[in-house]
This record gives sequence, C-alpha cells and structure tokens, in this order.
Amino acid sequence: MALSFFIAKKYFLSKKKRSFINFISIISMLGIALGLTALIVVLSVFNGLEGLNRQIFKAFDPDLKISSVTKKDFLPGNDLIKKIKHLEGVKYISEVYQDKALARSNDAQMIVVLKGVDTTFENNKEMQKALFEGEMKIFKDGRPAAYVGGGVFTALDLKINDFLNPLTLLYPKIQPLNVLNPEDNINQYTLEVAGAFVLEQQYDNHVIVPIEIVESLNDKAGKRTAIEITLKENADLNEVKKQISGLLSENLIVRDRDEQNAPLLKAIKIEKLFIFIALFFIVGIASFNIFYSLSMLVIDKKDDIKTLSSIGATQNLVKSIFLAEGLLVATIGVVLGLILGLSISFFQQKFGLIKLGMEYALVDAYPVEIRSADVIMSVLGIFVISVLASIVPASRATKFMINN
Repeated sequence: MALSFFIAKKYFLSKKKRSFINFISIISMLGIALGLTALIVVLSVFNGLEGLNRQIFKAFDPDLKISSVTKKDFLPGNDLIKKIKHLEGVKYISEVYQDKALARSNDAQMIVVLKGVDTTFENNKEMQKALFEGEMKIFKDGRPAAYVGGGVFTALDLKINDFLNPLTLLYPKIQPLNVLNPEDNINQYTLEVAGAFVLEQQYDNHVIVPIEIVESLNDKAGKRTAIEITLKENADLNEVKKQISGLLSENLIVRDRDEQNAPLLKAIKIEKLFIFIALFFIVGIASFNIFYSLSMLVIDKKDDIKTLSSIGATQNLVKSIFLAEGLLVATIGVVLGLILGLSISFFQQKFGLIKLGMEYALVDAYPVEIRSADVIMSVLGIFVISVLASIVPASRATKFMINN
C-alpha cells in the first residue's frame, strides 16, 4: 500500500479525529452515496422507458418505411414492389394508406386515424401481444373487419363481433360541395369490430382496416402513404436500407424505426441529459463537503505535517496524503451508492416493486434498464469532482511544513 494511502487510512480511522470533522466526512460520504444512488436509479428508469418505447414502436412501426418527401401519398408502381420483395433480407412488405376519418357507432362519434393495410398485417407477432379483446384480424369469415385502438373501443362503446351496433367510417368525397343533399358529400362504410389493442396513448385513436376499404372511402385507388417493410431476423438492416434507397426516386425516402420516431427518442435523450446534469450538480455539492472536512483536517494535523517534514517528507507526499483522504471518502460513498443504486434497480427490474398504476399497459411496473456506460460515467464524474475538491486543502497543507 502506498505510504500516502496508509497515512490517509490512519487519519480516517483515527479515534482521536475530532467528532465534527468526522461528522462532515460522514455527511460527504452519505451525500455521494445517495446522489449516486439517485443517478443510477433515475438513469436506469429513463433507459427502461426508452426501451419500452422501442418495444411499442416495434409492434406498430415496421423495420423500414418508404414514404413521400413532398406529398402525402404516392403511386409506388408494381415494378418497385416486386424489386423490394426480391431483395435478400426482406421477409414481407405491407402497402399502407393512413388518413384521418370520422368513426361513429350509435350516438357516439370521434375523429380517428384510419390505417388501411393488406393481409400481411396479421403476421405482426409483436402487435399480437397488444391484443386485449377479440382477434387481430381485418377479415372475419371473408368479411372486412376493424382492429381498433383501446381509446376508440371505449369512447364508441364498441363490442366484438356486434352486428347490431357496428362501426361506421365516414370520409369526405373529393367533389364540389352538394348543399342540397349533404349526405352525398360523404363516403361511408360499415363493418364489424374483430378486435381491440392497447399499446400507448398515441395509438388509442387508430382504426386498422383492409386497404380496400380506405380506397373505397377516399377514391384514391392504387395510391399509398407508405410501404412498410419487415425484415428477416438475421437481415442486415443498413444494407437492405441502402439497397432500397438505390431503387427509389428522388421524391421517396426510406427510414428505419428509429428515424420514424426520431422526435420522441430525441426528447427522451434530452430529458435524460438534463436530469443527469441536475442530479450530478447535487452530487457535486455533496462532494464539496470533502473540501471543508479536509480543510479542517489539515489544521488539526498541522503538527503531524511538521513532524513529517522534519524527517524528510516532500511536498508531493504531504499533498498526496490529503488527496488520498479525499479519495477515500469518495470511494466509500461511491461503493455505498453503487450497492444501493444497483440493488434498487435490480429489484425493480426483477420484481416490479413500483407500479405504473395503469389499467392497460405493456408493463405494469416502471421499466428499468441498467447500462454500464451510465454507471461508469457517473462514478468517474464523482471521482473527478472529489479530486478537484481535495486539491486546494492538500496544497494548503504544505504551508505547515518546517522547510517552507
């Protein structure tokens, strides 16, 4: 053991150490421990929320999505569809038209996001996990059916396979307004509800139906708002994306799942960063208690410093003793913080101790994901602050040396 750490340990464990200095040191350790605990737990929860959102995106959003840069919809053409289907790594593609429409059942009505899909939609295993009533189908016994979000299902008081109270979809016709006969201005289609799903609040107002139904409502046969591409499990996403980009015209773009949800993911990362800065600032204040405890320890040990200098101790040795004392306090605080933070995060991850309190959710407790990078960054930051807080008191200790 280095001499400086040996002497620092003796000072730390000394029974003659003044109680007030000891009290400040304990406060420093506890402050660092609780601060690091909060950092680990809060950052792990943010990681868990990011992972949960990615899980939700995986259910509703495809691996790759082709859309128009300039217009709402586009005409993909059979050649493009065939070329994409034959690319290595592509499992299947779905043609989609998404728009807003009015949904009505009995006396209730609401604006919904109408998503027209083809039968490949029923291959989505992740979406199947979001089902909470009925079946994930857009055809029932050969008849078109709707697969609706939980918000639509509740607001319109819908029932599964209810022929007497079906779901009616209304969409304005593309034609000059007919004032004499208002009903002639609207296309409508009535169909039963096959199932209902719950993912996240932003999807509660979605109604998924066969794309032929949407085409009959908006009179835009053949046009699509997106081509959704699902890849095989071992496919190289970036390589397939690059190949698809080479097939597209200038007005079309292909995005992966993260790019499709870039604003939300960016918001989560920014919020996580600000929370980290705020908590780290608190930890920094706690760490600077080391400055006061070391300053008082230097004054208390001035006779020891004179004795050490008289037997040949150098300034660097004296400085290193008090730097080691500060690091010792920080190390104990970090170890306690790691034990508490990782334990709380682990038990939350394993047993879900703190619940979300939501009736319908993919998870019933706050999600937690421990990332080593966050832990390492937090620990290194605390040690850097502890060293900075120890430098000034350690430098002042050399003033009590005899040879000064």
